Amino acid sequence: MFKTLLFCVFSACWLSSCQKLPNPNANARLFFSADSISFDTIFTSTGTITQQIKLINNNPDGIGISQIRLMGGTNSSFIINIDGKPGPNASNLYIGGTDSLHIFITVFIKPGAEPRAFILEDSILVQYNGINQYIQLRAWGQNAHFLKNQVIEGNTKWSNDLPYVIYGSLRVDSNAALTIEPGTHIYIHADAPFFVDGTLNVLGGSADSLRVYFSGDRTDLPYSGYPGSWPGIHFRITSRDNLLNYAVFQNSYQTLITEGPGMGLKPKLSLNQCIINNSLREGILAIRSSISAINCLFSNCGQNIVIGLGGTYKFEHCTVASYSTYQISHAQPVLSVSNSGSLGSQIFTSDLNARFINCIFWGSDGIQDEALISKQGNTVFQVLFDHSILKQQNYPPNIDSSFLWLNTNPRFLATGNPGNAFNFQLGAGSPAVDLGANLGVLIDLQGDPRPVNQPDLGCYERQ
Repeated sequence: MFKTLLFCVFSACWLSSCQKLPNPNANARLFFSADSISFDTIFTSTGTITQQIKLINNNPDGIGISQIRLMGGTNSSFIINIDGKPGPNASNLYIGGTDSLHIFITVFIKPGAEPRAFILEDSILVQYNGINQYIQLRAWGQNAHFLKNQVIEGNTKWSNDLPYVIYGSLRVDSNAALTIEPGTHIYIHADAPFFVDGTLNVLGGSADSLRVYFSGDRTDLPYSGYPGSWPGIHFRITSRDNLLNYAVFQNSYQTLITEGPGMGLKPKLSLNQCIINNSLREGILAIRSSISAINCLFSNCGQNIVIGLGGTYKFEHCTVASYSTYQISHAQPVLSVSNSGSLGSQIFTSDLNARFINCIFWGSDGIQDEALISKQGNTVFQVLFDHSILKQQNYPPNIDSSFLWLNTNPRFLATGNPGNAFNFQLGAGSPAVDLGANLGVLIDLQGDPRPVNQPDLGCYERQ
């Protein structure tokens, strides 16, 4: 019985192998889903996502393909796979009537290829029915400083000669200071926390080319716009005298966490002309700490600013705004302030002094109160809103205010429609124009001048 069954199986396989494919149509043409493929910035020694081209036969008859060949061969930085079989070439292929074939493409750039940005190009030849058809390939590559599980010891300076790509983790030692020069780009992997036990100095400039940028290391679409792409920067208990000028933070999980007070009269963290955008959770999470922020934009985060367990804070000319985006729904107030914190069932309180002057707190429909102010116990509790716009239906208790405009739409230039585009500069007729108190702040987020008297509210001065 077993021999009979085995014979039937072998007979079926033999008959199948002897069947001839239908005669291909010599006049038929293939449809290509795209005639070119482009990859955004790729760092040397790291790969990319895989993209694909689909060869579609819309004809009722089959089409024979003489060959598919990556023109650069094995020396190319591009790697192709043809319907599950590795390249760089394949021959004598067949696409049945109304069927298709896939070519998968990825890129790997060998380290040391070029000092800065460079362009890689290649092509794929598809040869059939006497036709040579090419698919053009292009990738933008870049060399970089690669740091893995790095500990910064002593005084260290990062120049802008190449980007920095961080894997594993990065820690600034408690006796060290890391200084980042203007125009430097830092790309951080999804599982690479950035710890500061010493001091971080970011010395960006007002021009876009001179700002210092922090983002995830996936620069290819759609990942380049995903929130939560990297963990964030954690200024821990021993950290002190941190200064961030003209820094841009995009797409992190918790962008800046600062824990514990500063030393002496200096704030633990000073932010000047900084942008924190598209953080999956908190843009700033401060735990019994001290922060000074001037001309800063905190936008479209899960929670823009969260202050807990008290501390000392000064926010001047800041715009704190959130609207629902394709990735994050605006479901939490843009500002949460509390003098308490909990550990299990135990509640702790600490003194709180927080001042918000010449600021805007605003968000999309759905959240009526954009400030959540919470007090427990009998510790010092001072929260001041002065010359500011606040979206708030229920006036928060336990606060002081002077010239506080409630529920007055600041009229930003763009708030998500159309095309998920945002611009938090003030539009024509904005009520925030000329409403500010004179704080001696002579520039705005872009480095543009502010008038000595009657500056605009928020981080941008309408020019």
